[in-house]
Amino acid sequence: MKKSEYPYTANQNRLADVIAAIQVMASFKNHIQTFGDWGTRICGDENASEYWENVFRQHPEFFRINIGKSEASLTWRHAYQKRYDVDLEEKVVLSDYQKLDAKKRSLLKRNPLTPSDIATLIQAAISLHSSEIDHKQDSRWWIPGVFALAGVVIGAVI
Repeated sequence: MKKSEYPYTANQNRLADVIAAIQVMASFKNHIQTFGDWGTRICGDENASEYWENVFRQHPEFFRINIGKSEASLTWRHAYQKRYDVDLEEKVVLSDYQKLDAKKRSLLKRNPLTPSDIATLIQAAISLHSSEIDHKQDSRWWIPGVFALAGVVIGAVI
């Protein structure tokens, strides 16, 4: 496997960045933002939009990119309907939702995740990171054997 195929170990801070992104994107009132806006919210740097776009694209197991736009969101939040009122910070019940006009409905967002949901995603990221490290170590099993064989050959030649 090529180095670029190991997103969790391509950057020593990747796991921390994925965890930070999950926490912010899971709990922020607006479920979808531009890469620059997420960069500002996650690390305080709106100029890091290219970096965060790369993180989001390399981890489709957690993040969703809007095709043709520079926006991302947390995939899990797309499981929820757009029935969260960001001003009131509460879910709109179905009976109230049905009474809303089209303009007010368009202002609704997807629900933030619960702390339990966030913990589940963080644990998944940690597990994927650990699996990737194990896989990389398993893929190098032949290296000690080659050096041992080279030592025997060199010893025999000398």
